[in-house]
Amino acid sequence: MHDGVLVGGVDEAGRGSIIGPLVVAGVSIKESKVALLTEMGVRDSKALTPRARARLFGQIMKIADSVCIRKVNPVEVDDSVSLRALNRLEARVMAAVINDIGADEVYVDCCDINPDRYKDYIGQHLKCSPKVHSIHHADVTNVVVSAASIIAKITRDEEIKRIRSKYRGIGSGYPSDDRTMRFIRRYVAKNGSAPEFARKSWKPLRLLLEQTAQCKLTT
Repeated sequence: MHDGVLVGGVDEAGRGSIIGPLVVAGVSIKESKVALLTEMGVRDSKALTPRARARLFGQIMKIADSVCIRKVNPVEVDDSVSLRALNRLEARVMAAVINDIGADEVYVDCCDINPDRYKDYIGQHLKCSPKVHSIHHADVTNVVVSAASIIAKITRDEEIKRIRSKYRGIGSGYPSDDRTMRFIRRYVAKNGSAPEFARKSWKPLRLLLEQTAQCKLTT
């Protein structure tokens, strides 16, 4: 590689969440600057404190040659889950990000059990022709993907903060969070429906809505 070659990394945040958007972020940076990311302390966002992520977000935005962020709303996630096509949705959004960042070589964090199949899904939507590497846990092993993971995580956290400013007590947004599930149960009990920012296709909420509908039929 020479200095002018752009290396890209793409990752997501919020795939497993029951509240809020799925966020996909891509970063491209000249190959000659990739070492700066390591020197800055860039790592997988999950391995960083919120303060470190915030600091690195600003630094990454300064040195990256291109950054692209796409948000996928809960309705679109639900539609894809109903078709058993969530991986295809994520691949399509990742392709849109890759099309935007203009990298010559791109590393993506693969969510599919089959990395080659996921690479093919992405390829179906590319309008450019970078060399694409589809790798499990790329957010841990590739520093440019780690940078993308930080951008995605911070962006999603801001979306959750926006929801929290209106609805208190939503927790982290993940179904493993008791606070989040208590909020959803209370909301459905009060309104008879799911909040617009929740994913109705996620099993805990889907079952809750089915139970609520059955109660209405029997009363």
